[in-house]
Amino acid sequence: MRYLLAGASGFLGTALRVDLAAQGHQAGRLVRREPGTATEYRWDPDHGSIDPAVFDGVDAVVNLCGVGIADRPWTRARRELLRSSRINPTRTLAVALAEREDPPVLIQASAIGWYGTQRTDGPQTEDAPPADDFVGELVEDWERAAGPAMEAGVRTVFLRTSPVLDRTGGAFVPMRTAWSLGLAAKLGDGTQHMPMIGLEDYLRVVHWAVETASASGAYNLTIPQPATNAEFTDALADALHRPSLLKAPAALVRLGLGELAEQLVGDIWVVPHRLTGEGFVFTAPDVRSTIQAALRRG
Repeated sequence: MRYLLAGASGFLGTALRVDLAAQGHQAGRLVRREPGTATEYRWDPDHGSIDPAVFDGVDAVVNLCGVGIADRPWTRARRELLRSSRINPTRTLAVALAEREDPPVLIQASAIGWYGTQRTDGPQTEDAPPADDFVGELVEDWERAAGPAMEAGVRTVFLRTSPVLDRTGGAFVPMRTAWSLGLAAKLGDGTQHMPMIGLEDYLRVVHWAVETASASGAYNLTIPQPATNAEFTDALADALHRPSLLKAPAALVRLGLGELAEQLVGDIWVVPHRLTGEGFVFTAPDVRSTIQAALRRG
């Protein structure tokens, strides 16, 4: 199959390119600079500019654009960048795909931030409304930016992704280093749910979404057996044969990180209701198998 990737230089984009090549697929890349290879195509998502010819012969467009949401404080400028880096590319692709007579499927990145961080009586599924906070509104607007494609009948799949664990990149790398040094620490009381998914299962979901003609709309990408922060802390410590005796009070985390702290000490209880209901089987369905898979890869 032929893929076209946007946002392909980050952790997930790089992993997807390697995986596609290993499986014999072709993958072109949208870039903002001058193309350096025959498989790179220039676009300007901030001004809605893209050559329609880049979609010729393409079976699937995967949009992973968006700067990291949890790697620095949410200043006013950072909030604006969090929005523009997601919404502008999504809208540009959606408008362009809406004009195609036979468009490829659009696999659109999204986030479990849709659900917020307030404690709930049960796990959140895909039919829950967006949270009334900055991240919830951001994710809602992000998905809404794909509206032109959906309204034109383009099959669109939103991957509401939780943190993806793997030793080759992402948030797992600094956590593994800290835990290896004996600095494993439960955050707050540790009872808050902590969503996650292994990289192997994340990549498998992307392929499943492309190849399953009935797949459309939003899907939660997180392990089907939810874990708490305490369970994750202990599981990673056990896997690395290190202690897990430390605790970081929630008040201290909030003091250091401000509003961003809620992504760590808030409760995010989410399950992949649609994925499991539509036949997807996870290779790492719980916290311990996810950690083992993350340590094993690479």
